[in-house]
Amino acid sequence: MLFRIDASNGLPIYDQISRQMKFAIAHGALRSGELVPSVRELAQRVAVNPNTVARAYRDLQIDGVLEPLRGEGLRVTAHAVDVCQRERLSLLKERLRGAISECRLSGLDTPQIRELVDAVLQDTAVNGTS
Repeated sequence: MLFRIDASNGLPIYDQISRQMKFAIAHGALRSGELVPSVRELAQRVAVNPNTVARAYRDLQIDGVLEPLRGEGLRVTAHAVDVCQRERLSLLKERLRGAISECRLSGLDTPQIRELVDAVLQDTAVNGTS
């Protein structure tokens, strides 16, 4: 699992780690019962303070995505996929809502916005990023 940390995007790093972990679970890159990297290992991998990773993991435990496994570390919970898929859709819906609001503020009407979305979908399918 590859994490991309961007210190300049305005999101706290622990939140970026948490979101990316949830997206990986929602996508199936991490499955129920799998162990996640240790705090120290992930901190070294993404070059951040271990306390930052610990905070992300703590938040993921509070959200019911990770659970401690005595003597082993943290593992993905049995219901994490459902939780993560719901949260991913909610987050993406919010981002899309923001983009559509920006389109409307710039004066585009619904048919123009649909045309723009279709063009972007077409472009991403052609470029293999669908």
